[in-house]
Amino acid sequence: MRGRTRGPSPLPERAARLWRTLGAAFVILVFVPPLLLLVAGSLTEPGLPPAPTPQLVPDPLSTTGYERALDLGGLLRASLNSVLVAVVAVPLSVLVASLAGFALARLAPRVTAVVVAASLVALMVPATALFVPRFAIFRFLGLTDTLVPLIAPALLGTSPLYVLVYYLAFRALPAELYDACLVEDLSPLRTWWRVGLPLVRPVTAGLTALTFVLTWSNFLDPLIYVYDRNLFTLPLALRSLSLLDPTNFPVFLAGAVIATVPALVVFALAQRRFLHHGD
Repeated sequence: MRGRTRGPSPLPERAARLWRTLGAAFVILVFVPPLLLLVAGSLTEPGLPPAPTPQLVPDPLSTTGYERALDLGGLLRASLNSVLVAVVAVPLSVLVASLAGFALARLAPRVTAVVVAASLVALMVPATALFVPRFAIFRFLGLTDTLVPLIAPALLGTSPLYVLVYYLAFRALPAELYDACLVEDLSPLRTWWRVGLPLVRPVTAGLTALTFVLTWSNFLDPLIYVYDRNLFTLPLALRSLSLLDPTNFPVFLAGAVIATVPALVVFALAQRRFLHHGD
């Protein structure tokens, strides 16, 4: 009598769910309490001395900190400037990095080895070492005191790391897939867009989130290139708020909440792509 064929064991799936639950619990325990204190502090009435102990529910509750942050710190205009930079720089950076990574994955092995080695050398160069030559170039082009220097690095994929990540992702795809595209007479550009990119969506989601956070929180580049207060981004506006009277700490915390929420939303959207990939 033949035995019944059993399906795949549910243990790996249960283990994966357990690790997801533990990871979510760790994130909640580490990151949620500071965020709650941040929001609670922003809802405190400005001008009052700080409470001797942290309060999750301030008494009285007040939104004056947000009103003053938008008014005194110019956070509304700064937020629009940051959104403009992010909306242009983030998609452009991901687009260029994915194109470069795809091209790198399709090059001859010897050429690929040289380019990868050059990228690793570029990663080892300190970012601060590039401030002076970059400033000289943008000043020569008359682009200082504009938002262009904040967007221009996206034309190079922002970082060689992004290109290498895409290179590894495209290289992991089966070679037969690319051969089938050649049989179908697909151009390299169409192969990248219609076949390659859809198969590396989790990588795109992760790099998009990372690029957005780095762009959104960029402080040094605006500090170097931007002088007009009307062109300040959120990090520079928050720096102005931090110079206020210490008793107005709710105003600064309100600005911090405004700057933090977009990054949290982007990370939440990206983690859904990671957690549900392959389900």
